[in-house]
Order: sequence, then structure tokens, then C-alpha cells
Amino acid sequence: MLKNPLFVTVGMPGVGKSTLVDCLAQRGWPVVYFGGITLEEVRARGMEECQQSERTVRESLRKEHGQEAYAKLSLPKIREHLAQSPAIVDGLYSWAEYICLRRQLDNPMHVIAVCADRSVRYARLANRPSRPLTPQGAEQRDFAEIEHIQKGGPIAIADYTLLNNGTVEDLITKTNALIDQIIKPPQ
Repeated sequence: MLKNPLFVTVGMPGVGKSTLVDCLAQRGWPVVYFGGITLEEVRARGMEECQQSERTVRESLRKEHGQEAYAKLSLPKIREHLAQSPAIVDGLYSWAEYICLRRQLDNPMHVIAVCADRSVRYARLANRPSRPLTPQGAEQRDFAEIEHIQKGGPIAIADYTLLNNGTVEDLITKTNALIDQIIKPPQ
């Protein structure tokens, strides 16, 4: 019996991961949002919801649970979803998280990287309605994610890469074409 696949999104801030995930979720597949763990913990600690608080929490959780913290903390929910349908991981960050999922799950895993030029990403981050970043803040976050949480590895080893320098509609079209290619109906 074929097992339900796990679709894992990776990419730097501002590349369009949320658009990719929303497109996949339109197929009725559940989403496990790794970043949600950070936001819940920021609120639980009574911290201000801002870039610095999120960074502090991300690094604290990884110090406490290891670099695979988000995958490890999300495994029960991922397994629960995969028992019913394909599922989506929104925002895998570290190499350790990637290795954790590979070791702990025997479902097919498709890692999809979304990439965009840095100037495009920074413009998007400055203009997003929730948690906007200045170019300096965006660069600081890039450096922290690359240096402290091994974000480059999962992007480099992705099974598929979508370039997203265009419109939301362009990314949706590319995403649907890719998923239709991955999940071919039985012949």
C-alpha cells in the first residue's frame, strides 16, 4: 500500500513559502506550521511579538531540544495527518530537522525549495502586513538563520526548486504544475 506523501517547504524569508503552502492546502491537505511553535512560545512567555523575540525563542528551543527541535515537537501531529492524507510542513529550517523527518518517517517526502532574488525578498518583507522587516532586519534574520540554524542545507538538497521573482499567480501556476507532476494519477 502506498503511503501518503509529506510535502516540505523550505526557503529564506520572503520567498513565498506561505503562498506555496496555501496553494498546497487548497488540495485539502493539512498543514503543520513549524513557525507556529515559535509564535505560541513567544506568547506563552509573555514576550512582545517581534523579530528579536522570535529569534530568542527559536534559538532557545533549539538549545533545549537540539537543532531538530521543530521536527521533533511536530512529529505526532505530522504522523496523525499522514495517516489520513498527504500533509504539508510549512517552513522546515534546519538540516537536523530534515534528517529527523527522514529518519522518523517512512512516508515519501518531497522537499520543495522556493527561491527569490534577495532584493525581491527584502522588498516583500518590508511590505508584508504581518511582522514587516527593514532591509537591515531582513539581513540580520538571514544571517542568523544561516549561521545558527543550518538553514542552507535543506534548501540545497531540495528535491524541487521553484524560482519566485514574479507574481503570486506565477508561483501558484508553477506550484500546481509541479504537484501534478509529482502526484500523477494511476495509468
